[in-house]
Amino acid sequence: MLQKQLDALTAPGELYEVVDAEAGTLRCVACAHRCLLKAGRRGVCQVRFNESGELRVPFGYVSALNADPIEKKPFYHVLPGTVALSFGMLGCDFHCPYCQNWSISQTLRDQHAGRAPDPISADELVRLAMHYRASAIASTYNEPLITAEWAAAIFKKARAKGMRTLYVSNGNATPEALDYIAPWLDAYKIDLKTMQDKQYRRLGGVLQHVLDTIEGAHARGLWVEVVTLIVPGFNDSSEELWDLARYVASVSPDIPWHVTAFHPDYKMTAPGHTPADTLDRAAEIGVEAGLRFVYAGNLPGRTRDWENTRCPQCNATLITRFGFQVRKNVLKGGRCPNCGAVIPGIWTS
Repeated sequence: MLQKQLDALTAPGELYEVVDAEAGTLRCVACAHRCLLKAGRRGVCQVRFNESGELRVPFGYVSALNADPIEKKPFYHVLPGTVALSFGMLGCDFHCPYCQNWSISQTLRDQHAGRAPDPISADELVRLAMHYRASAIASTYNEPLITAEWAAAIFKKARAKGMRTLYVSNGNATPEALDYIAPWLDAYKIDLKTMQDKQYRRLGGVLQHVLDTIEGAHARGLWVEVVTLIVPGFNDSSEELWDLARYVASVSPDIPWHVTAFHPDYKMTAPGHTPADTLDRAAEIGVEAGLRFVYAGNLPGRTRDWENTRCPQCNATLITRFGFQVRKNVLKGGRCPNCGAVIPGIWTS
């Protein structure tokens, strides 16, 4: 049984509070659900659980492991053109009906989801990253907040080898989780799915928690990039796109905002694919709202030049991309070679 396999691949958790020591009741603080866990109970994610008064958390395995272009995460202002070793586990604290990784994220929730875990050590993961000459290691595919202890163990070893460390997350964090992972994390990609709380609750979250995470990660000095999957009929109105863009710009106009194309998946098969002109419209709104770096993704070559990084001061093209490929990069020391403007990001390992 998969649950027994996963329960065996756990370790004592660190992101929790003791609520009632005598009864063994804990509160998990890895994500903003802040699940109250009596002995024998599981969190919303199904993979963090209270075993006789001890929080057990996923540890020592992967469910997905790939050497990816760092642009696939997507990070466009972190070591462009390099490789990130990407690992994922099982489970999630959301239940998005259009999840493209539902076969791993909805493990123990959906009888059709789940796969056998592959045991591996943190040292082995770092050795693999070095084998692939990866510049970074990314916790991705499922929700990294619910496996933060495992990510921290890996990131500490990766940092010692000179690698950057990345989170690809739904942003449903707590201040405690951010404080826990921030010392070992360089860059945080956060999904901002909608500016409507009602819609967020359909996905299993709360809008304000995600907004707090974007602000909290930025305030802690992490490099933040924000992604919005544009879903027809869900969040593609110009009014909502303006709300999204204005919010990101209010945190910092230097945060890259990626608007990406939806395709039917999992339980959401009714809306069609996102048209390229919708992404163009979203990107234009982002620039008008004051964002200095806006990107349209998932439709290589179909969104004018919104895949490229341009200097916000002189408009020179600095990084030319096609899909996940960097075709040209003229940045010099993080500066525009044309006018000398500093381009924010992580440009050296």
